[in-house]
Amino acid sequence: MSRILYHIFIRLYPLAIQFAGIWNEKANMWIKGRKDLFEKIKKSLPAEYSSSTTETIWMHCASLGEFEQGRPLLEQIKKDFPHYKIVITFFSPSGYEVQKNYAGADHVFYLPADTAENAKRFIGLINPTLVLWIKYEFWFYYLHTLKEKQIPVLLISGAFRDDQPFFKWYGNFWKEMLSSFKHIFLQNRQSQILLENLHFKNTTLSGDTRFDRVIAIAENFEEVALIKEFCAGSKVVVAGSTWEDDEAELVHFAKTNKHIKFIIAPHEVDKENMVDVKKSFPNSIFFSELIKYNQQSENHKLSTVNYPLSTDNCLIIDSIGLLSRLYKYADITYVGGGFGDDGLHNILEAAVYGKPVVFGPEIERNFEAEELIECCGGITIENALELEKILNELFNNETELIRRSEAAKNYVYSNAGATEIIMNYIQENRLLTN
Repeated sequence: MSRILYHIFIRLYPLAIQFAGIWNEKANMWIKGRKDLFEKIKKSLPAEYSSSTTETIWMHCASLGEFEQGRPLLEQIKKDFPHYKIVITFFSPSGYEVQKNYAGADHVFYLPADTAENAKRFIGLINPTLVLWIKYEFWFYYLHTLKEKQIPVLLISGAFRDDQPFFKWYGNFWKEMLSSFKHIFLQNRQSQILLENLHFKNTTLSGDTRFDRVIAIAENFEEVALIKEFCAGSKVVVAGSTWEDDEAELVHFAKTNKHIKFIIAPHEVDKENMVDVKKSFPNSIFFSELIKYNQQSENHKLSTVNYPLSTDNCLIIDSIGLLSRLYKYADITYVGGGFGDDGLHNILEAAVYGKPVVFGPEIERNFEAEELIECCGGITIENALELEKILNELFNNETELIRRSEAAKNYVYSNAGATEIIMNYIQENRLLTN
């Protein structure tokens, strides 16, 4: 029954997305990206991919966050086994559109819809030697076909909860997908116990490769000159991946503390949302405006940038790709998603720089948020009053600010090493050859 329902879902999903695309730009991109997809893939791939002469590694990611999770492993593999070709697939436009030109891959594609025919066709085209499945998105026909062809699949940075269908009375269909993995690398002991209860012994508690990724970013930090100039000796709050509910918590404090600089990086950067965010923060300027003023100053050889920074205490980031560096400029960070259904966004990007991380209360699915709170590097708030209280306490108590900052950084660095554990497994089991 579960397989029948899954099959129906797979057939109806594109129709639902097509309908949503009438008003939703992301859904529209999903549809456009998959138009004539196999023709695009066939044109991109040399004929030798489907033969045994080309050795290929395929990494599948749901979206951008999962790509960043798998990236440190992929880059280490590329370093140790440079002759392998790299194919990356994405389910979501938010991952594909940002990384479609990623230099570390030979090919980047949307994942064709999960049907038996598509799975056999796509896998036949790329003929992978090893498959890396990042965190989640369990596509039955792809996993089933890979298992049939005896192609090893590794689940990277897996995380499981007891409310998932794998662990329900009707979960046999889902457990069948888990049996497709040669080995499962897990983020936490709770996930390992859940799988052990299902008699899966092919697991390793490796931790999360995201720790390795954020450490690599921090240790190779690239200055953003205009951001540095905007902050210019002020106390700074950086709020990343914010939604409307998060911004509502910040507005009053930003308005009443004009001596503090705020950098707001909304999760959605479409024009309509940017206009709404700017209305919420009246003393604000877009990052694109900052760039424009700076260019005008350079063109006219002015000694200073010609914009009224004295009246703008809030900088709104209306582009993507900067967030992981923005947190470096903060005294205190705020990470969005903790007030909505989508869940808390990446708090490790902020913590790695040694910054206290504040976030909303919806953290049930985010064990690292709970651990960061326990070690005093993270702080959860229920409303704007609590947020303002925390910000005031930290800005007025340097000793406490330093204590929480050090705790945040220590937490990230103490959890590094997942990439090395997985690479050791790959080498010891000869899944790749030099």
